[in-house]
Parts: sequence; C-alpha cells; structure tokens
Amino acid sequence: MKMTVIHQEMITAGAERIDYVWESTRSGKPVKANVHVIRVDLTHPYVRLDAISGSGGTVGKLSSVMNMAKAAGAVGGINADFFVTGTEGSPMGAQVTQGQLVSSPMKLNGMYMFGITKDRKPVIDMYTFEGSITAADGSSFPLAGINNSTYRTEPDNGYSHANTIYMYTSAWAGNERPKNAAYATPTEVLVRGGIVEQISEGKAIGGAPPADGYILRSHGKAAQFIRDHVRIGEQLQADYRLISRTSGQPVDPASFDMMVGGHTILVDQGKPASFSRSISGISGATDRSRSAVGYSKDGRHVFLVTVEEYGSSQGMTLAELQQALVQLGVWKGVNLDGGGSTTMVERPLGETGLRLAHPTEYGDTQRSVANGIGVFTTAPQGQLRGIAVSGPSVAFIGQQVSFSLKGYDTYFNPIDPGNVTPSWSIDKPIGSLKNGVFTPTKPGQAVITAKSGAASGKHTVEVIGQDQIAEMKIGTSGGTLAAGAKISVPVTVKLRDGRQYTVPPESIDWQFIGFTANRQQDNLVIGKVSAGAKNGYAIARYDGFSALLTLSAGGASADFENFEKVAYPITFQSTSGVTGTVKVVSGLPGRESSKALQLTYDFTNGKGTRAAYAVLNGSGVTIAGAPTALSADVYGDGSLNWLRAEFIDANGKAHLVDLKKTIDWTGWQEVRADLTGYGMAHPVKLKRIYVVSLEEGRDERAESGQIAIDNIKVQLPSSIQDPGRPVIKMTLGSKTATVDGKPVSIGAAPFAEKGVTYLPLRFVADAMGGTVNWNQKEKRVTVLRGDKLLEMVVGSKEFLLNGVRKTGAVEPMVRSGYTLVPIRLVSEQLGLEVKWDQKTKQITVQ
Repeated sequence: MKMTVIHQEMITAGAERIDYVWESTRSGKPVKANVHVIRVDLTHPYVRLDAISGSGGTVGKLSSVMNMAKAAGAVGGINADFFVTGTEGSPMGAQVTQGQLVSSPMKLNGMYMFGITKDRKPVIDMYTFEGSITAADGSSFPLAGINNSTYRTEPDNGYSHANTIYMYTSAWAGNERPKNAAYATPTEVLVRGGIVEQISEGKAIGGAPPADGYILRSHGKAAQFIRDHVRIGEQLQADYRLISRTSGQPVDPASFDMMVGGHTILVDQGKPASFSRSISGISGATDRSRSAVGYSKDGRHVFLVTVEEYGSSQGMTLAELQQALVQLGVWKGVNLDGGGSTTMVERPLGETGLRLAHPTEYGDTQRSVANGIGVFTTAPQGQLRGIAVSGPSVAFIGQQVSFSLKGYDTYFNPIDPGNVTPSWSIDKPIGSLKNGVFTPTKPGQAVITAKSGAASGKHTVEVIGQDQIAEMKIGTSGGTLAAGAKISVPVTVKLRDGRQYTVPPESIDWQFIGFTANRQQDNLVIGKVSAGAKNGYAIARYDGFSALLTLSAGGASADFENFEKVAYPITFQSTSGVTGTVKVVSGLPGRESSKALQLTYDFTNGKGTRAAYAVLNGSGVTIAGAPTALSADVYGDGSLNWLRAEFIDANGKAHLVDLKKTIDWTGWQEVRADLTGYGMAHPVKLKRIYVVSLEEGRDERAESGQIAIDNIKVQLPSSIQDPGRPVIKMTLGSKTATVDGKPVSIGAAPFAEKGVTYLPLRFVADAMGGTVNWNQKEKRVTVLRGDKLLEMVVGSKEFLLNGVRKTGAVEPMVRSGYTLVPIRLVSEQLGLEVKWDQKTKQITVQ
C-alpha cells in the first residue's frame, strides 16, 4: 500500500487541505482511491473545531454538509454521525455544539464518539447517557435522553420511547417529538425556568420547546410518575451527564467544546483496532466512499478524512481505511457515516465561498445528513500575504480557459488584493496565455503562475490528449438527413483512468460526408444535402480521436406513450414486502392539463434488493423498428433511488436498462438511455419501468416516495444503406484477385509475416465497398464502411472503432510506398468474415 501526496493548500491558519492517491491491490488487482484530509493544528490559537448541524445548530432535521457549514460560518468540514433513516434523523451519538449538549447518545453497543475538550485535547471514547428528573416532593425518575429520534435499543432490541422520559429542547427541529412513536402515546410536560407550566396527558403539547425551558415526553411507567408526582406550578429539576464506558467515570458535557458520534473504532495506539461494532450493516467489507476522524499521538493534530468513490477513485473497505489512517499518522481514529453521506467542503485559498472538495458518490449531489464537523477560524484580518490562482484543472485543446486572481492575508483568509495587476506565465509551451486566459494547443500538464511583487500564485492545469482517451461518444445515436434538421450532438469522453468529461464544442472538429452543416454549440443544423444521398456521416474528432454519427432520411424520434389515451392495462408489481400503487393521473405540477403515469412505492418492509414496478400490458408493449435510444420525462422525488426499465427482446430475453442511476432531482427532468449496447433481438417490448433500492447503502436512500413518467419517446436508427458483402478471393504472392468472380489487379501482392496476412489498404476498402482516407501527418488510416468507422495508425496496435479504443495483435505498416493492413483485423472489424485455405494459400473475404 502506498500513499502519495498530490496537492496541499491552506484553508486557514491552522488548517491545511492535503490530497493523496492511495494505491494498493484488491483480489490481486491494482486499485486506487483519492483520499482527502483536512489536518487541523489544535495548538494554533485561531482555529477551532465544532459540531455543525441544522439551522442554528439544531438536530432532528437533516441537511447537507454544505448548508450546515455555510449556516455556521465554517471554512471547511465533513459529515459526521450515523442516523436512523425514516425518522427525523437525530444523530446516534452525542452532539456537543459550542459547549452545550444538543443531543444525547442513543443506547447502542460499541459506538465511539469524537470530541475536543475545553483545554483543546482530542478524545475518542464510548459514552452512555445518565440522567434523572426530580419532582418537588423529592421523587425521581430516570431521564432516557435528550433530543432523540425513535430507535431500537441494544442489546435488548427495545422501543426507545416506551416507558421512558425524554427531554426536548429548543435545539429540536423535528415536527414531532418524535416521529414514528405511535407505540408510545405521550404525556408531555412543559417546563420553563425550572417551573412546570403545563401538563398534557395523551397528546403532545402544541408548539416548539421554549428557549428558556424544555418539554418532557413520557410514556407508560414514566407517564405514571408524572401523574403521581409532578404538579403545575411546582419545581422540576433535570440532571444529566455522560459516562465513559471505558473508565466508568461520569463526564460533564460542558467540559467539551464539541462532540459528535461515530461508529466503530478504527485505529488505536497507532494500529488497526478490532471493530467495536458489526460492520455488515454499513457495507464494511465493500469498497465505498468513507469518512473518518482521528488524531495524532501527541494530540496536536486532528485529521478529518474522506475517501472518494467516484470515477476512477475506487473507494475503500473499512480494513483498507484502517491501514490508510495509520499511514496518515492517526494514533486513534473512529469511523464516521460513509457511502453516499461522505462529503467534504472547503473554502479554497483566497475564496470567500465554500465548495465541494471532491465528488460524492452521487457526483455533485449531497446527501442530507444528521451533523458534521466544522472547521472555524477566529483570526483577525491580516495583511496581504499572497495571491491564489483559481480556475479549472482540466482543459481541452482549443478551449479558452479563464483564470482569476484572489488574495489571502497573513492567516490565509481571503482579502481583497486591491489593484494588483499580475504578470502571467506558464512553465510548458502547451498553449498561449494572455491576461489570465489560457488557450491550449497541445496535450500535457503545466503550471500557470501569476506574480505581483513578492506575491505569487500557481495553478496546475492538465490538457487532455487523445492518447488518454479510451472512448468518445456523440450524445445522439442517429438522426434525420434533411435540410434544416437540428441534431443535439454533445460529445463526451471516457479516459483510460476512468474519468469522464464533456468536451467543449469549440474543441471538436467536424467532418461532414453527404451534407453540409453549421455547428451551434452542442447542435448541428443541416444545410444542403448532397444530391442522391440516402445516408450522411458526421465525424467528430478531438485531437485525432474520432466518433461517428450516422444520418438517414428514415432516422427520427418517435412518440411511444404520452398516457393521454392508454389502451392497455398498467399494473403494480413489487419484490417481497414492498407496497405501492401505479395509476395514470392528471394535474401534476408542470403537467396540470395533461396526464402522466404515477408510481408510488414504500420499501420499508422489504428485504434485500427492493423494487416497485409499473408493468405495461402484462408482458409489455411492442416498440416498432429497432430503437437505439429511449427517453422520458420523469418527475423526480429526490430519493436517490435507482430508475430502470426492463425490455423483452424477440428471443424472450430480458434486458435491464438504467434510465438514471440516482433520482437526485425533484420536479420534471428528461432522462435518456442508449439501447445500442445490449444486443437486443428486435422487435422488443417495453415491459416495466421501476424504482429499485439495493440492500447495500440502503440507509442513504429514501424508503418511500413517488415519481411520475410522461412523454416516452424512442430514437429510431438511421437506415444506413448496406454496402453489400462482396466475395473477395486472393492468393498469397499474386497481384491478381477476384471480386464477385471478376478479376482485379492488386498494386502489391498479399504476403504473410509472422502468421499475419497483409494487403494494400486501398484495395481492401474499395473491394469491401468502403471509402479510405490517409492522413500523412498523423500516419492515420481511416476506413468508412456502412455504419462503421475504423481508424488505425501506422506502427500502433491500437485502433478506433466507432469511438472506442481497441488493441489488435499487429499494426499497419508502410512498405514499398503502399500502406499495408492486416486483412483479418480490418475485415472482421468492418463486419466481414475471413477464411484461409492452407492448401491453396487462398484468402476469402465475404
């Protein structure tokens, strides 16, 4: 295992952001993950840590780390505690904010917590809650907790709010006290200034708890205590404390500046520790995004750690996280809520606002969580210390990239740089740089520097080149060849390392065959169509890497179902335990005057993978033709669940297609799925559209919700004219061949070298009914036949087929003035079959 620092930057005095690449092996294969750390120096007088949660530091209402950090005025932070889904989501562990106990720890086994004491010492320990309510007559009853959602206690699996008293303060933001406590009809007591003001038997007191008091919620035996001993107008005393489970000693919550809950211990005494709690429920043995907090042996540094699972970053198991924490120098560390909850935010150097430090498992979408750990600065304003360059870290050839200048002061906090006019420079000649505007001209990585007097700032930018690309796609799989037609053509690339980007329109070079067109950002508008052309080709190239879009007079988008007049039954199905409904409705927001299909689901009582299906016509509805894509308008519920469709092909085989991996939006949004890579035998039927939630990471998604579907459309393929399958026969060493029985002269005779047969490229292409192009500068061979675009480079075994990089056994060569290609590779990639007769030395292609 190896950890390599790839970036370091101060957030504020006493807090530094450090990024690592972690490299290891998993099941014998190499893996990588991005590890992000905010290292906080507790000896620095101007930095502090605190728990952050809902608006005003409340609990019982989930929020994103970004919103919590902004509301609290933090300059950085990560998510913290676990919470029970389906409730208000109060944290499972204790939460101390600004020295006040906001929420008590739940009665759970093996749950560690992280805190900072008043004398700025980090602590990781297990704590229980102990408290009591004492009436004016001296009788008392245990206090079970403060500001807790309902949960099942451990190890007895009891109901948390049965026969107990809980305190709710003005820090409770939930709409109920609490939700899902129907099993425990409450008797509530309003206490203000230590005096009982109101008692309500059998129902909750209206309104929120007061700022100068609290509301007690009691049930069963506890409610009987209230009836027997508590009177309006009398005093009522509440006492509580934390108890260390390792020492057994009471701990005053006020002795802490902050505290948040975690989960299992990960590192103790600088070594991986035995898990203090089962990790099966948090996918501990699976590579996921992870969050953790720990501190150094001397107690000086706190490490806020997140591990990214997105793109090429492959996440970690908890065992791998333990090893990584040890490598970072963590002496004692605890696990925090991970998976989709893992979030880090930061204020970049010189900036005034916060940003996501890295993608979550959902990309830019942040899951709402119970609380977090915020990094705060108390530094005064200092003098201008330096300047920071901000801008994109990835660029494409031909794109204009603007960089801006920000200033920071003595304490690394943002400051107006005034009238600074910097000089700009770049350390490698991979583009032009003028007044902070960079225009890349070739791939590579360079450092851009802005300097003014003694102050300077640097920014590294990577220009993507074709050698990094594994695949390039045009967002539309086909289109109509007609003057005036407008075709959306966003171009995306997937790099060899797994990263994915949308290529800026100005970075794409287009070649049009059979028509002319004008580019308008991500659209092509067809101009004149060549006389007699039945097919058209648009070839997109970025730095020589190509992708093909085929057009024909017959290709078009077709309406499939708008649910205005449904002529077949639509029924609800589900996996075991899942409930819900499906129906065609009208009056949905944004569709007030039309109809849509509404799917309601509840996964609460399901087991394993949970799914709710809208079944069309029992066995499905047939789609005419051979569709290449399907699109639909979907009203999202922000549940983060998975939206899929099931197709049944002509052979009866089921194909499961992702419409959206994550429903991370609310309101109407168009979703689109490419159907070309599934090998479906046509015609196909659309059988079911459904919402699904996997068991892994279940706690990160909503258990119930409601979506709607409207305007389902299919993209019909371009009908590319078949170039035919001529029978080509050649003999090694002979310059004469036959094409469909007719003799043809070959410029250079076929020959075999190391078991590979080579032929002149132009003869191969002409005989197969294709076209060929030779780029002398790039030594690139291009063959276009039917709906296939094949590109090869002399001397390279890698080739491109319709935008996908592949590797062959041999490479093209130039000999005696002829470009020679391996006949089997070219023929088979273009859809033809090659046969070899050892006895006659004859090659047949057809």
